Amino acid sequence: MITPAVLDVALTAFVTLFVIIDPLGLLPIFISVTKGTTLSHQRRMAIKGTLIGGAMLLFFALLGDKFLALLGVSLPSFRIAGGAMLFLMALEMVFDKRSKRRESSAESMRDEIKAHENEHHAFDDVSVFPLSIPLISGPGAISSIMLLMSANRDNLVHQGTVLLVLGVVLLITLILFLLAPRLEKLMGVTFTQIVSRVLGVILGALAIQYIVDGIKLSFAI
Repeated sequence: MITPAVLDVALTAFVTLFVIIDPLGLLPIFISVTKGTTLSHQRRMAIKGTLIGGAMLLFFALLGDKFLALLGVSLPSFRIAGGAMLFLMALEMVFDKRSKRRESSAESMRDEIKAHENEHHAFDDVSVFPLSIPLISGPGAISSIMLLMSANRDNLVHQGTVLLVLGVVLLITLILFLLAPRLEKLMGVTFTQIVSRVLGVILGALAIQYIVDGIKLSFAI
């Protein structure tokens, strides 16, 4: 039975992961780095990139707390640091700095890919870099999934809900990648910017909550 607590965890996880992974923001970049390639190559890169990125996030979701323990970092400290980083990302989204940086990176990546294509007469594999790492499973996504799992570490049902939501967000990302040729003409710059800014405000609020929770746990408030 789906309880209100499970729904609350699912909603928080979905908003956080959807905003951080940002499938809508990744779509123009995917189109850019695969521009000029065949449809089959685009599909292969979409599937492979999403699977590798998902595997990376799953690894940190399941073993991230042990990794922190090896480094001697407490979960409250990680919540504060992770929340601060997510807040900075939220500011970038609200002021449209993130999309500009991504567009610049995508342009340079596309130039490199074209250079390699001219040299080897073959399409480069962009599934690992930059698609899965750092675009899908970047520092923000890794921090987010670890924060969500640590916040629900005493409840296996809630942790399972977080993992299920992660799968849903990755599936949405994959579907958008597969539909990229059709969506390229439909998605305008204005629409993407509006969505990004609204989600940035929501992410900022969630980031502050992570910081507050971390401070409370650190000082036993």
